[in-house]
Amino acid sequence: MKSFFKALILVPVALAIVLFSVANRAPVRVSFDPVSLENPVLAYQVPLFAVVLIALALGVLIGGFASWIGQSRHRKAARRNRREAEALRNETQMLRSAVPDSALPALTSGRN
Repeated sequence: MKSFFKALILVPVALAIVLFSVANRAPVRVSFDPVSLENPVLAYQVPLFAVVLIALALGVLIGGFASWIGQSRHRKAARRNRREAEALRNETQMLRSAVPDSALPALTSGRN
């Protein structure tokens, strides 16, 4: 069911990208020289759809990286909690192994 909904979203998005790419394949000049507008040193002829899709991909990557940096405190807290839970698990196992098996029913019967 999950793959069906994924396909329900991804197929129209892929179709829209293909249609956009076919409709906007005319070359445009991309220049990285702000000084010389007539004869720029760094200028490339690329299809318009490539410029748009590259800009979109860079935006997704930069946004993902910014989000990853913003969540660092949550990842740090999760690591700390995981270490604490493991230490408590180990301590519980050690205490259970120290108590004789015959004493366990007497210890747990008092809890109600």
